[in-house]
Amino acid sequence: MLIIVSDLHLGDGTTANSIAPSAFELFAGRLQETIQFASWHQDGKYRPIEDVDIVLMGDILDPLHSTLWLDTMPGDADYTRPWSDPYNPLYAAKLLKVTRAILAENKETMQLLRGCANGEILQIAPAKQSGTPDNRTKVRIPFKVRIHYMVGNHDWYYHLKGADFDQIRQEIIDTMGLQNTTAPFPHTVDEDPMLKDLFERYNVYGTHGDLYDAFNFDREKGRDYSTVGDAFTMDVCNRFPVEVEKRYKDDLPIDLVNSLRKIANIRPTLVTPLWISGQVRAHELSPALEHSIKKAWDDIADEFLQLDYVRQSDKAFKFDIVDAMQLMIKISGHASFSTIDSIVGWVHEKMWGGTHSFASHALSEPAFLNGNAKFIVYGHTHHHEIVPLDSTQNIQSQLYFNSGTWHSYYDLAIRNLKEQKFIPYQAITYLTFYKDDEHDGRRFESWSGAYA
Repeated sequence: MLIIVSDLHLGDGTTANSIAPSAFELFAGRLQETIQFASWHQDGKYRPIEDVDIVLMGDILDPLHSTLWLDTMPGDADYTRPWSDPYNPLYAAKLLKVTRAILAENKETMQLLRGCANGEILQIAPAKQSGTPDNRTKVRIPFKVRIHYMVGNHDWYYHLKGADFDQIRQEIIDTMGLQNTTAPFPHTVDEDPMLKDLFERYNVYGTHGDLYDAFNFDREKGRDYSTVGDAFTMDVCNRFPVEVEKRYKDDLPIDLVNSLRKIANIRPTLVTPLWISGQVRAHELSPALEHSIKKAWDDIADEFLQLDYVRQSDKAFKFDIVDAMQLMIKISGHASFSTIDSIVGWVHEKMWGGTHSFASHALSEPAFLNGNAKFIVYGHTHHHEIVPLDSTQNIQSQLYFNSGTWHSYYDLAIRNLKEQKFIPYQAITYLTFYKDDEHDGRRFESWSGAYA
């Protein structure tokens, strides 16, 4: 049995909160039930299955959403950001500090994952000679699962090579109970023969999906390099609440300050100015204070756009992601926040085709084209979906899945964007794939839930 989960975005608590440990308790309970169901085979007999693998397919720990990076500023001798030289010793030291903070903040979640991996939590009924589960006996079979970590665009740092990064990976492996070695955590299955073999046994191909997002992946440089998306998240989204609190804390309602810290939970990311505007308006601040907060955003946005890293990413004579961001985040310096929504849709259409779905990219995957994979799985978009791709007499059905997210959300309502309405909820999604005759010959299950 193979389970795929992505986009947990477990943070260190300095920005938005991670999803509660109770979500993982729920998952552990469901996992135990699923193992029991999977142990029923097509011959009608109950025989406990032997193998369960969980693939954490990117954006699991989230070092990017941490204000611990912000203790230095451009020009400081020890200035360090995700896009700094990763082989400067300061870089690994900072990443280690952030990683340890994340693991500590999510201690209960880490214990649950490690408990699943070492057989402390999951237990199933043994089989009777009749081929049915012996539910009356107090004896239970301890069940271990293998947990594999792949990286995405928020945790790509664990893909970097070097002894310092090996040490960081070892701490993650020990804390989470991973099957990974201290070698760079894979970004694609081709980087890990064991993972590739695992996917092939289930007729699955999976990757995080950031490959198809120019905002968060640079195809020319590859996954060992930062992106403009990292810079925007760090030096605008993470920094803005810190700066507002520093400047105006005594003049602002505490719930407004707290709401600004939730920027990390805003979707889509580039409509963050709408969230800020909506929160400012909802608290009915004085015109002078409202102007000051907007100016703080503009100042930070301008400083971001002048970063050497961002300017170097701007391609001459070509509309690119930096140009899009100039439209998105600098417009507030020249017009009311309420006018920003007039270009949100245009930029979204220009850069991403106006759609959340990456399903069309699955049609180009070699594993789809050669028929080796019946199931193509991406994460990244946080938008859970199942899309039929093709069906032939030889291959039967081929499907695209997005593994969604485990996240707290404030999602932009699509009606009347100018009203800047956001809907809060928490989402959980996981995918299960079966091989041979597990679960009576079932091929897959997809479970997605939301609560508020």
